[in-house]
Amino acid sequence: MRVLVLGGGGREHAIAWRLHHSPSVREVVVAPGNPGCEQIATCIRPPSTKPGDLLALANRVEPDLTIVGPEAPLVDGVVDLLRANGRLIFGPTQAAARLEGSKIFAKDFMLRHRIPTARYAVASTEEEALTALHSFSYPIVLKADGLAAGKGVVICPDRPIAISVLHDMLSGSLVSSAGRRLVVEEFLSGEEVSFIGLCDGESVLPLEPSQDHKTIYEDDKGPNTGGMGAYSDSRLLSPADRESIVRTVMQPVLDGMRAEGSPFVGFLYAGLMLTTEGPKVLEFNVRLGDPETQALLHRLDCDFGELVHAAASGRQDPRLLKFRTDPSICVVLAARGYPGTVRTGDPISGLEDAAATGATVFHAGTREAKPGTQPGSSGVETAGGRVLGVTHSGATLQQAIANVYAACDKIHFDGMQIRRDIGRKGLTRWQ
Repeated sequence: MRVLVLGGGGREHAIAWRLHHSPSVREVVVAPGNPGCEQIATCIRPPSTKPGDLLALANRVEPDLTIVGPEAPLVDGVVDLLRANGRLIFGPTQAAARLEGSKIFAKDFMLRHRIPTARYAVASTEEEALTALHSFSYPIVLKADGLAAGKGVVICPDRPIAISVLHDMLSGSLVSSAGRRLVVEEFLSGEEVSFIGLCDGESVLPLEPSQDHKTIYEDDKGPNTGGMGAYSDSRLLSPADRESIVRTVMQPVLDGMRAEGSPFVGFLYAGLMLTTEGPKVLEFNVRLGDPETQALLHRLDCDFGELVHAAASGRQDPRLLKFRTDPSICVVLAARGYPGTVRTGDPISGLEDAAATGATVFHAGTREAKPGTQPGSSGVETAGGRVLGVTHSGATLQQAIANVYAACDKIHFDGMQIRRDIGRKGLTRWQ
């Protein structure tokens, strides 16, 4: 197959990398891609990410399969348009993508279909939000309704902070138009797990569990980011837990979407809190997570192209899915200022040295370095908040952690931010 991957971040580099190693795939095209993708695929920059421009690109490339990486094109309806023009594409329709595109839609959907989640209220004005605050104890969670690049969720420890945050959300100063409506939500205690399933509209094929690390600083401190690292270890969920999540969360989503006229085809991501009352949904994403994808696909031990093509064609086959038992970890190296105002243009060095340790370095926010870049650099420079996702595996979680940080230590750019505790929760849990 020739496979077209839409997107240009670390998740898309990981997808392209795994497709590159798939026997069923002869060529990978990534739009727009990044310098890491260019090493294994053909990169084409479309005029924009609007569905019409992406259709024109698909007509030019003539792929046998298109895989959508980021959420924005899905919410904009790229799947609907390509399907209407006879293209095989893996991802949910615009109607099904509302599970991520609108937090309010997702919460109301879960209520309709009795999917376990936190108690909530919806607000469109400050007056409504202030009234809703009286119904919850602190800490409290405020969520922007729309897409906010992983930064639309704020945990507020007390009422003064909650009032300040809801004002900033509703006014547009915090997450622009994404916060014009918001969800006021009960705070859930427990351990978070990312649970992703491959869906063909009727059935769900669960991938291995993983755990993201959202905040910028160690010990889960500081503001939320798009994710500073993730690890995948089979022990995160017992077989009974997995069965329960499929039965109470994943399959009800597929059944509910199909009953409402919007069958869900694509990657369904459930961000879960493992509470004393059982797993509860924090959020849904309608695509692979980032950086969970990097860790998951590093463990994958099967033909990824064949696996996705079968699901996109409506004939999902569990026999095609296989993972290695070794845990794997992705550690994000972020630019100075992230998740706030980011500095770009810093030369990156040590990429080849990191790869020599056995790590796979996925590019996210990088670009080719400008002429005259300082000696010793790798020919690329920083171009975004999350710059690289250094990924490694090991026979044990402890070994995987040691391996990945040994690789991270080979890489340098000015202002580099790194969390040194990715995977530590697992070590504490299973020691």
